[in-house]
Amino acid sequence: MKSKCVLVIAGSDSSAGAGMQADLKTFSAFNVYTATALTALTAQNTLGVHKVFNIPKKFIENQIEVITKDLDIAFVKIGMLSTISIAKTINYCLERYLPKASIILDPVMIAKGGHPLLEKSAIKYLKK
Repeated sequence: MKSKCVLVIAGSDSSAGAGMQADLKTFSAFNVYTATALTALTAQNTLGVHKVFNIPKKFIENQIEVITKDLDIAFVKIGMLSTISIAKTINYCLERYLPKASIILDPVMIAKGGHPLLEKSAIKYLKK
């Protein structure tokens, strides 16, 4: 029997101070196996976000689909979603591949330096 694990769906912080890297460090400190699905890559340092590259939504779905075919995901932690299109893709994936998982929604809306990391149109969608 496989151990239950966490799936983190989030963006990557190239300076490792937040995002996927911070989540991995946290779960690792508690000895929790963590799978990942990236939503965006950022070019950033401790001074701020310089550029964001959103992962194509079909590839985001591919990541989640193959993970759920192999691992027993009990919990999903959601961070940076970036666009309403990505938020809708994640919602679809949760309903299709992870209907019984417990969800932690921790959306990143603005970087510490003030750079927006979530479209305003996506905020209303996430609340719904």
